[in-house]
Amino acid sequence: MIRVVIDTNIFISSFFGGNPRKIIDLWKSGQIILCLSHPIIDEYVDVLRRMGLQNERELEELLSLFAQGFHVLFTNKTPNLNIVEKDPDDDKFIECAVSLNSKFIISGDKALQEIKDYMGIKIQGPKQFLDDFAKKKR
Repeated sequence: MIRVVIDTNIFISSFFGGNPRKIIDLWKSGQIILCLSHPIIDEYVDVLRRMGLQNERELEELLSLFAQGFHVLFTNKTPNLNIVEKDPDDDKFIECAVSLNSKFIISGDKALQEIKDYMGIKIQGPKQFLDDFAKKKR
C-alpha cells in the first residue's frame, strides 16, 4: 500500500470536496496509508479549530480515526531537516515522509512543491497524485 504525507492545505481543503476529498476518501477506504507525526496532527487540529470546526462531528471522527491508527502510520521521532527554505515550517512534512518511508507528499503549497523530489519522495499536487495513483491501479 502507498504511504503518503498530506500537507495541511490538502487536508483542510478535503472538507470542501474536490480532489483533496478524493485523496482523503482513498485513505478512509484503505487504499493509501496516511503518515503522521505530532507536529502534523497539531497543525491539522490548530487550523481546523481556527476555522471554527472544533465541535464538528467530522473533526471528532477524524481524531478518532487517528487515535485508532486507522490506515495510519505514526512516528514520534523524525530527523531534523532544513529543506524548505521559503517556508521552514513545511519541513515537518518531509521529516515525516523520511521517517516513515513515504513515497509521496501531497501538497498545494508552492514552496513545498518547488522541491518536487527529496530522496525519492515525490512532492505532488492533488490532481497529479490522483492521476499517478490511477495509472498504478491499472
